[in-house]
Amino acid sequence: MEATTIAAPEVQTNLNVVWTLIAGILVFTMQAGFALVETGFTRAKNAANIMMKNLMDFAAGSLAFYVIGAALMFGVTKAAGWFGWGGLGMPSLATGEGVWDWTFLFFQTMFCATAATIVSGAVAERIEFKSYLIYSVLISAFVYPVSGHWMWGGLAGEGSKGWLELMGFHDFAGSTVVHSVGGWIALAGAIALGPRLGKYRPDGKANPIPGHNLVIGTLGVFLLWIGWFGFNPGSYTAGIGSIGRVAMTTNLAACAGTIAALVTAWIIMGKPDLTMALNGSLAGLVAITAPCDLVTANASIVIGLVAGVLVVLSVFSLDKLHIDDPVGAVSVHCVNGVWGTLAVGLFAAPKALSYGNEMVGLFYGGGVNFLGVQLLGVAVTAAWAFGMGLAIFFALKALGILRVDPKTELKGLDVTEHGEDAYASFQFFSNT
Repeated sequence: MEATTIAAPEVQTNLNVVWTLIAGILVFTMQAGFALVETGFTRAKNAANIMMKNLMDFAAGSLAFYVIGAALMFGVTKAAGWFGWGGLGMPSLATGEGVWDWTFLFFQTMFCATAATIVSGAVAERIEFKSYLIYSVLISAFVYPVSGHWMWGGLAGEGSKGWLELMGFHDFAGSTVVHSVGGWIALAGAIALGPRLGKYRPDGKANPIPGHNLVIGTLGVFLLWIGWFGFNPGSYTAGIGSIGRVAMTTNLAACAGTIAALVTAWIIMGKPDLTMALNGSLAGLVAITAPCDLVTANASIVIGLVAGVLVVLSVFSLDKLHIDDPVGAVSVHCVNGVWGTLAVGLFAAPKALSYGNEMVGLFYGGGVNFLGVQLLGVAVTAAWAFGMGLAIFFALKALGILRVDPKTELKGLDVTEHGEDAYASFQFFSNT
């Protein structure tokens, strides 16, 4: 039988497609991780509601991103790079049978879904389900894609580059593009909704409202950690040797974040707190997401250590401000999304060390210009995402559909919003 050969370029294309699809599937597992973390960190009476939210923000958000969001994010740049346009259903991207176009669109859909689901934890246990659906669609169709175009539009080609990209802004896998956007909107949602009933005493001190199942919360963090090995290395969208290095910087930062959060919480609280350590893991992962391709392994540890301290201090600070975030979404994704993006401007290593690009971090003698571009990206994204988040949530509040009534909140959203109990079968067997 005569052997057939495949040209080297075709082999590489196929490898890139396979790797990027696998990475996208890994990112999809993060949906399960978010669902388990949020459910475990909140009360049993809202478990079904939280699972439903995490299911529907992916389903509705994916459709919204396909119909309009992808066109705004990856279409031909308009208005000097402030948004793109490629037609409804993005025909200019996903045309014919080009294997890469469809793979790219699939991979980017997973990232959009991540940004949308971040918000869920901060508004948990008190938001009306229909309001959640409305803002999930708006985030996926409009808010995330517009700011995404500024920083990532060029991934679809030179003609799609956004204005921040053209200035040299760097966010490899989404500390700002994905996590800060979700985190700023989460902060807006928590402010608009107000705290859960009974969260704060008349004297201003916070009442702990512990999660009902730290086992599934911990499992959720491990699933997110696994998914991040698609999130960060997958962002090369190529089966090249550098994916191994990015996987390593990602893991080191997560481990450092875990330890730093554990120690910080232990000092403040007097006990080694599991939930703080878990959020430290996620904080390290969020922080390394922007600089993972440009920093050394040692720098990734420093970035993770800082993230672990920041997440604990942020949780306590938000409580003092009476901003109720049941799972720490703002502290993990917003605060450390900002830190990770600025860390690029501090730690980006030069080409002489086989890292980096023309923009070198401050600690390697790169000066303040690159850090300034990163700071600008953080600032405009904060203004956009937080501003749009406030507009959406306060509009829903004005319509009277944002927050459930007190009786519904006290009874739990499972029975009142969905007519079902996540743990009904367990209760049945325990009573027989």
